[in-house]
Amino acid sequence: MHDELQYTIRRSPRARRIRVKVDPHDGVEVVIPQRATHEHAHAAIVELRPWIDRRLDEARSARERVQSPPGTVPFLGAHLRLRHDPRRSRAVRRDGELWLPQREPNEALERWYRAQARAEIAPRLTKATETLGVTKATTLAIRNQRTRWGSCSSTGAMSFNWRLVLAPEPVLDYVVWHEACHLVVPNHSSRFWALVERHLPGYREPRRWLRRNGAALVLPPLP
Repeated sequence: MHDELQYTIRRSPRARRIRVKVDPHDGVEVVIPQRATHEHAHAAIVELRPWIDRRLDEARSARERVQSPPGTVPFLGAHLRLRHDPRRSRAVRRDGELWLPQREPNEALERWYRAQARAEIAPRLTKATETLGVTKATTLAIRNQRTRWGSCSSTGAMSFNWRLVLAPEPVLDYVVWHEACHLVVPNHSSRFWALVERHLPGYREPRRWLRRNGAALVLPPLP
């Protein structure tokens, strides 16, 4: 017999059928059409419970794999020790320590990560596009998409998720090369993957890592 499962219900005017979403941090959500009832949502939970339990177990394992030691946060495969300084107004890194202000430390921490993401991604992207011989002008945006790590538009506009710097460095390298290669091949054909492999022969391992653990790459709320 299953334990009672906690879930939320969201009614969507655009939904044409009932969908169940499992998020590693937000939990289980049932999206229902306007005319569906809560009983319909419960029936979907009962029917999909084995699949839901598997997804929750996978999410739990992913969180355990990427979790930093207490009092630290991850950064490109390393762990930075958090410190607090009431005199500061922004986050500052000193070697293996990251100093945060006492007021609004969560906001300061994310701002620091966003700035670091740009600082780490920009030179990598420049090197990749120069190596590929891409002449198309590109712009770089750092975003906070929930499920997307990077994107490349037909005009060469590049977008990357700042949470990539929470992952090991080879994962960041893979996503940058992945998007840069889309400037040459705008699809996921065999030609595209051959191009990625030519410039990043070991891409399969970081790609696999991101698929298994990416959803767990979030910063824990600070006290």
